[in-house]
Amino acid sequence: MEKFFNNAGPVMADMNYHIDPLTRINWDEVYDLILQQRYFILHAPRQTGKTSSLIAMMHALNKKDDFTALYVNIEGAQAARNNVEAGISAVCSAFARSASHYLNDPDLEPWIRKTVKEIPAEDRLSSILTAFSERLEKPLVLMLDEVDALVGDTLISLLRQLRAGYEQRPKAFPQSLILCGVRDIRDYRIHTAHQEIITGGSAFNIKAASLRLGNFTEEECKELWLQHTQETGQIFDDKIFPELWEDTKGQPWLVNALAHELTWNNKEARDRSKTLFLEDYFAAREKLIQSRQTHLDQLTDKLREPRVHKVISALLSTDETELLMPRDDMDYVEDLGLIHRKPNINISNRIYREIIPRELTVVTQDTMIQKSIWYTKEDSSLDMTKLLLAFQQFFRENSESWIERFDYKEAGPQLLMQAFLQRIINGGGRVNREYGLGSRRTDLFLEWPLDKEKGFFGPVQRVVIELKILRKGLENTIKEGLEQTADYADKTGAGEAHLVIFNRKPEIPWEEKVWNKTMEHGKWTVGVWGM
Repeated sequence: MEKFFNNAGPVMADMNYHIDPLTRINWDEVYDLILQQRYFILHAPRQTGKTSSLIAMMHALNKKDDFTALYVNIEGAQAARNNVEAGISAVCSAFARSASHYLNDPDLEPWIRKTVKEIPAEDRLSSILTAFSERLEKPLVLMLDEVDALVGDTLISLLRQLRAGYEQRPKAFPQSLILCGVRDIRDYRIHTAHQEIITGGSAFNIKAASLRLGNFTEEECKELWLQHTQETGQIFDDKIFPELWEDTKGQPWLVNALAHELTWNNKEARDRSKTLFLEDYFAAREKLIQSRQTHLDQLTDKLREPRVHKVISALLSTDETELLMPRDDMDYVEDLGLIHRKPNINISNRIYREIIPRELTVVTQDTMIQKSIWYTKEDSSLDMTKLLLAFQQFFRENSESWIERFDYKEAGPQLLMQAFLQRIINGGGRVNREYGLGSRRTDLFLEWPLDKEKGFFGPVQRVVIELKILRKGLENTIKEGLEQTADYADKTGAGEAHLVIFNRKPEIPWEEKVWNKTMEHGKWTVGVWGM
């Protein structure tokens, strides 16, 4: 059986194409922290490879003569919430199972259960770790995964029991402890049963370092995909790889899921003699976006969190409010993998930039009666003037009621425009999106095939639409907007360019807000639209 791309669960080296998990961490730094008897954090967004890296670290340490390493997943304790008895019992059971399984000692599990049978929950985990550490010949390195899945008093009890035994290391407590989860411990906001809020930093003030597991590099993305070529002989067009990088920026689940969609879910590609071209890749990307797999659903679920809302709303509305955002909120949303901040702040990758506005407007799209056939010319191209005139009228009649339905009202005009276009383009063309926080604009790039049989393999209409909110004088907004529109049109190789300016001032009558004209900028003739 040939290997396959892994889009669910930890890596299985004998079955999955993979990048060695130990190369994805700074092993020298980790090992130094262990030698120094440190307790530290390893965090990364979901489905980035944390579990695979921890398990690989455990096996690597156990091959040495210095330590006994143990990996334990404690996610099952999440259901206990504020019930400390049930939560700590679940943690201890997970510890017992892992110790028995990974250390290949069938007597461990019954011994652990017997040892803690009569101990109160508030001291149970600490007692296990003391007894277990004393029983071992070598110092214990403990890795607790999914720590931030726990909530409330269960999480507080866990952290405090770990802190309580810290002074007894390494003889009677783990020499080194790695807490792993999506977030850094500084971002834990723990609500107790008595409605107190305790931060993770105060409950666990012995953290020596916080390490973040990064994405794949651009080279690693290509290396991973070419493992498939080496195994099967199937060739990827080289044009795919720059698009793969821009679409994913190395997010491991996305890199693997796109490859799985392209090489397996695309049944024609199971014929390994078939070369996979760029349009095959684009088709796989669209299917993945529409699939709403668990990873993508978790992504959109995070958009409802107030701290996430503040940051993503500013990006979607292209408002210069990043300087007003609490740094903790920015750090938190970055830790979730939703944004990057270098070289400038933006949504993490092109697929997330596509998914987020689609999900935020999915109900609007489903209830909006718009069809591409209404705006198609005899040559099968989109009549952009007719389309934008129709949106102008739609926006004038419906914007207040539609925008009120959005959770992200600050970005309402931009989201409504994108929903309108998505409804028209869906199934026939593509809408690519860029957000420019600081430059106060949203760039939309429409691609529309002109030959239905050839699709994107044939001639394609390419249109740039620049969206801006009127915040300063109209003349300056148009001047700045024309420069940005022309620049984006040059960059994308578009054949047509439009600038849309939304005036959100309620005191201005619609007769003054709604207008359109044609303006020249360099070699470009740009349609300029007021709304």
